[in-house]
Amino acid sequence: MDELFDTHCHLDEDAFLNERDDVIERAIALGVTRMLSIGTTLASSQRAIELAERELHVRAAVGIHPNYCSGTQPTDWSEICQMARHPLVLAVGETGLDQYWKQTPIELQQDYFRRHIELSWEVKKPFIVHCRDAEPETLLLLEEMSRIAPLCGLMHSFAGSAETARKCLELGLYLSFSGMITYKRNEALLAVATEAPLDRILIETDAPYLAPVPLRGKRNEPAHVRYTLGKLADARQIDRHELATTTTANALRLLGWPAPLA
Repeated sequence: MDELFDTHCHLDEDAFLNERDDVIERAIALGVTRMLSIGTTLASSQRAIELAERELHVRAAVGIHPNYCSGTQPTDWSEICQMARHPLVLAVGETGLDQYWKQTPIELQQDYFRRHIELSWEVKKPFIVHCRDAEPETLLLLEEMSRIAPLCGLMHSFAGSAETARKCLELGLYLSFSGMITYKRNEALLAVATEAPLDRILIETDAPYLAPVPLRGKRNEPAHVRYTLGKLADARQIDRHELATTTTANALRLLGWPAPLA
């Protein structure tokens, strides 16, 4: 069985309450042996670490989501900075910009975005970017930071244009694709995923969100990353085993989780 890496899920969320262990076991049984649980607030980041401490197949990312920056307490950021040094934390984020919900002033989002990138440099771990309805602003900030030091990170659940993908790749970032590429009206996004360099793509679920076809509308979970893999393999006209091996190797190279599993 192919080993898959779900590079972005939110296992701490209430959607998995009372069956988190079963969700993880189902994923492992279907070959998803590595799951990165992503923090979105201080409390969420702490839960992600606690889960990683209990589960061999789970690691954590810590950060403050752009939509939650306004709700932070004065000491939250310093605690995130300390958490980022935890050995089971593989990445910083998710961070980025969101102009869809407009829950946080863009200037505050940009401030926290810069902080996360600076923290990723400090702890030598990649950062995870959320971008929704904010491609020009996101690219401007990434380009600004790239003039200070090289970037090491990934565009989570990439949903941008081919031009945005090209610029992100030029900046050294990886592109992570979710169940969105399985949706009927996302042919352009599937084309981006098909044309992206094979050594720079990752797959993810963003569970419990963005369930892929044929499960759209239901709660997503890490086991379902195989549907994204299958859609992308078919589009690229390559063997699913080859794509599984490559995307897992890409994720291990970027995130630094040792193989064999430990």
